[in-house]
Amino acid sequence: MPTDIRRRPAPAHSPATAPAPVTSRTGRPRRAAHRGPPNPLPALVLGLFLLFFALPVLWLALAATKTDDQLVHDHPLSFGSWQALRANWDALTAFQDAAIFLWLGNSALYAFLALVITLCVAIPAGYALAMTEFRGRHVLLLVTLVVMIMPNSTLVVPLFLELNEFGLIGSMWSVILPYSFYPFGVYLAYIFFNTALPRELLAAARLDGCSELGVFRRIALPLAAPVVALVGFFSFVANWTNYFLPYVLLPHSDQFPVQVGLGTLLSNVPQFNPTVGAFAVQRPQLALATLLAITPVLVVFLFSQRFLVAGMLAGATKE
Repeated sequence: MPTDIRRRPAPAHSPATAPAPVTSRTGRPRRAAHRGPPNPLPALVLGLFLLFFALPVLWLALAATKTDDQLVHDHPLSFGSWQALRANWDALTAFQDAAIFLWLGNSALYAFLALVITLCVAIPAGYALAMTEFRGRHVLLLVTLVVMIMPNSTLVVPLFLELNEFGLIGSMWSVILPYSFYPFGVYLAYIFFNTALPRELLAAARLDGCSELGVFRRIALPLAAPVVALVGFFSFVANWTNYFLPYVLLPHSDQFPVQVGLGTLLSNVPQFNPTVGAFAVQRPQLALATLLAITPVLVVFLFSQRFLVAGMLAGATKE
């Protein structure tokens, strides 16, 4: 008789069909990765930093919407009123015939002129230090590093004596020229050109007959756009927030930048200076002036943050 020789299906857990165990390089079976709960520490630290930096700015913005009495007695994070904000604006613009706008204009003039000079000097200097070998190069780099880490206040007296010899005290150039001296920008440019710029590309341009100035202007400078933006931003912020240097070098109120102007407003607040007379400034008006002083830096940062991130990463790896 014919017999049925069809094979039966293998059981689900048959050794013939069971998947082979995952083994490590040593031949031992690898254990499955155990994923525990996420670590809450990074989120907690970021939250604390957010509160630390965001709460003062929020308080400052809300303080400008209050009266002086509301600023003292109401909740610190409560909104005042649009009428109080308008009254504070009118009082601030009436102080010394809208001196706040004059101070903002002076800050913009000093910062942007110094920024142009800084970019015209720092970027070529960094390129020259990175691409050329000359006697005293390492000493010059060391001096740049030493001056870069020195506090700005230590240079005020030597700068005052030097500018006094040239008769520049009291002019806008007494502030613009020291602002333009920015060794940190030179060092940033040196790091970029020394690590992130492909030397083969520059050598190919020289073989094609391009001069050294043409190599810098047509090849190196377009590739260095992120670090140019980074140097420009740091230089602008340093110039805009500088207080001590213009306070020493500029004698007249109509020459003050906004940072020194804020000091003038502060000295006219009765709670900080009881001797003020009819030209008193209330604390909400001082908060509003502070908001006006930090707005240009915030706007520049928002429009240049894409280039800032690229500039911070430039030179992180050597090609």
